[in-house]
Amino acid sequence: MSTTQDKIQKLIDQRAKARLGGGQDKIDSQHAKGKFTARERIELLLDEGSFEEFDMFVTHRCTNFGMEKNKILGDGVVTGHGTIDGRIVYVFSQDFTVFGGSLSETFAQKICKVMDMAMKAGAPVIGINDSGGARIQEGVTSLAGYAEIFQRNIMASGVIPQISAIFGPCAGGAVYSPALTDFIMMTEDNSYMFVTGPKVVKTVTGEDVTTEDLGGAQVHATRSGVSHFMLENEEEGLLLIRKLLSYLPQNNLEEAPLVECFDPIDRIDDSLNSIIPDNPNQPYDMKEVIYTIVDDGEFLEVHRNYAKNIIVGFARMGGASIGIVANQPNFLAGVLDCDASRKAARFVRFCDAFNIPILTLVDVPGFLPGTGQEYSGIITHGAKLMFAYGEATVPKVTVTLRKSYGGAHDVMSCKQLRGDLNYAWPTAEIAVMGASGAIEVLEGRAISKITDPEERAKYIATKEEEYKEAFANPYQAASYGYIDDVIEPRNTRFRVIRAFKSLQTKKLTNPPKKHSNIPL
Repeated sequence: MSTTQDKIQKLIDQRAKARLGGGQDKIDSQHAKGKFTARERIELLLDEGSFEEFDMFVTHRCTNFGMEKNKILGDGVVTGHGTIDGRIVYVFSQDFTVFGGSLSETFAQKICKVMDMAMKAGAPVIGINDSGGARIQEGVTSLAGYAEIFQRNIMASGVIPQISAIFGPCAGGAVYSPALTDFIMMTEDNSYMFVTGPKVVKTVTGEDVTTEDLGGAQVHATRSGVSHFMLENEEEGLLLIRKLLSYLPQNNLEEAPLVECFDPIDRIDDSLNSIIPDNPNQPYDMKEVIYTIVDDGEFLEVHRNYAKNIIVGFARMGGASIGIVANQPNFLAGVLDCDASRKAARFVRFCDAFNIPILTLVDVPGFLPGTGQEYSGIITHGAKLMFAYGEATVPKVTVTLRKSYGGAHDVMSCKQLRGDLNYAWPTAEIAVMGASGAIEVLEGRAISKITDPEERAKYIATKEEEYKEAFANPYQAASYGYIDDVIEPRNTRFRVIRAFKSLQTKKLTNPPKKHSNIPL
């Protein structure tokens, strides 16, 4: 008969066995690839000593293909909760050392349990993915397990922050859970995501493609936009998750944490008075403006390598979290295209879902013309950004720095899309189009009648100057109240912070509805 001490010893032994996952040789193999184990990742992510693990003794129920003879405690995923900077988070970390991290029925149930707990507690959920996909031996129960997770991702969307770290393979049905979450990060050498692998692609389409070229971190960070962050290694990714969460509230009913601000709110920066070039076609770096006006020059950029003509990311102003959307004149002149519109629209909707005020910095010459954009649906994609801004009820402050032309002016959080406070620098040009294009339309007939090239050039220059005098400034828009004030660039930080402070008690609700039908 076993004693109490025997039973306690058995528990200790079972825990030690569970912590070994697929065994020491598999752990060594994981380390050899430059990857941490599932538990090591959690230890690096969470506050020291805060992790509480659930379901350590769960095993699979499969009896096919001799699987009943090979049961491993935990069944390939480590789940539980802990804290990040003292705030509760729920986490699951897939264990590649156990059956290649493949998803079984019980594996899925473990993930579903922590997601349900996260929803009840109103706390973020973080998924660390490193899996070979569905466990083939389990067939449809594995697929059903994925669908159970997907449904929870969908229900949690806009309620609690969901973050996915891809630290290994993520293929087939496994890719859709991260795709349903708010942010995805991938490591450069060891992670990949695709719906079908290179062998299937070769069979079906005849294309020869490597794993990296099909679904590596570089591809998804620069071309597809699937990944929001590209990382050198896992450690950088885990620290980034901690940083990202510092800007976010626990759930959609709370505000983001307010941090003590040591950067003077009324700090003036004279460099902003000269940052806009005299030549309207000369670029400048919008990030310099952002770093200058935010607290301590800290800006966490999202989607840094994708659709670079628009910038999105998180910062603090006066200690409060804000989301920033800004055109980037340094890349494609800051023009809006399909990718930039989608990128910004999704970010605006995230901020609105989680009560994060939005600062929009505008310098946009319009939408990118051409058949490529029209055939790709620029109308629909541009409408997404317009819809996102118009639907958002969080405080919205807009500053127009230079160009704001045509439909792109409307899309970038204009007054009529319920922009709360819309400011402009004296260098702002708010008009239907630029001077040269406008004169072509307005004076085309008169210009065609002038045969002398010198006279024609002089006439065009005169008319363009008249147009600029009338429209290439913020004062006409200000005369209609579409711009609330024209501000001196060096005072931007102070004016924006004061604007957001005045909007802290803003109350705005949209009409009752089941949900909107955003142009997808």
